[in-house]
Amino acid sequence: MPVPHDITAETELWDAYAESAFDPSAEPSFRWTQYAGHGPGPELLNRPESVLEIGCGTGRALAHLAQQGVKATGVDLSPRMVQLAGERWAPLGARIERAEVLDWLASDTGRYDAVYSIFGAAWFTHPSRLFPLVRERLAPGGVFVFSQPPAIPGAYGPQGMYKGGFAGKAMFTYRYSYKPSVWERHLLRAGFSTADARVVDAPREGHIGTLIVSARA
Repeated sequence: MPVPHDITAETELWDAYAESAFDPSAEPSFRWTQYAGHGPGPELLNRPESVLEIGCGTGRALAHLAQQGVKATGVDLSPRMVQLAGERWAPLGARIERAEVLDWLASDTGRYDAVYSIFGAAWFTHPSRLFPLVRERLAPGGVFVFSQPPAIPGAYGPQGMYKGGFAGKAMFTYRYSYKPSVWERHLLRAGFSTADARVVDAPREGHIGTLIVSARA
C-alpha cells in the first residue's frame, strides 16, 4: 500500500535541496544515468514534439529539449526550484510549473508525446497511483520513460530516505524500489501496451548502475 506522504514536509525538503542543487551557471544537459557521457540519451523519447517532465528539478534536461524545438513542460513540488529553474530556462521556451505531481496529472487536460522522469517523481510516487495518470496524459503511441537507481537486493517497495544524513532536522520522503519485472507488471496493469525495464551497468565495474524503464501507450 502507498505510504502517507506529508506534502508540506516534503515541500520543505525539496526546497532545501534546491538551494544546494541548482547551479545558475550550468548548461542544458540530458542524460538518464548519474554518470556524465554514459548511457542512452533523449532518443528514448522517440523524437517527441511535446514532453512533460515530472519532478523536473534543476530543469537542465527540459531546457535541452526546449533548445531542440520540443514543446517542453516540467512540474516540480519545490516552489524554490520552480522559481530558480523557471527564471533560468524560460528564455529557451521551457515551461515549469509548481505542483504535486498526482494533482497536476489528475487536473491537466494536455496530451504529450512523452512523459519522463530522471531520478524524479517516478522514484518518489507510488506506481499504482502514478502510472494510470501518466497513461491518461499520453497521446496515442506516446512513451513514458524514467530512470533511477536500481533496487538494493531484498529491499523492495517504499523506502524511507532522510535528507542530509542522520543529524539535524528530520526531513524525509519515500522512494519506491522494485525488481525490473515488477516495474513492468505495474505498467502493464496501468494500461500500457508494452513495458521494458532494465539496469544499465555503470561505466566502472562494481559501481551503482541505473534502472531505465520505458513503456508505450
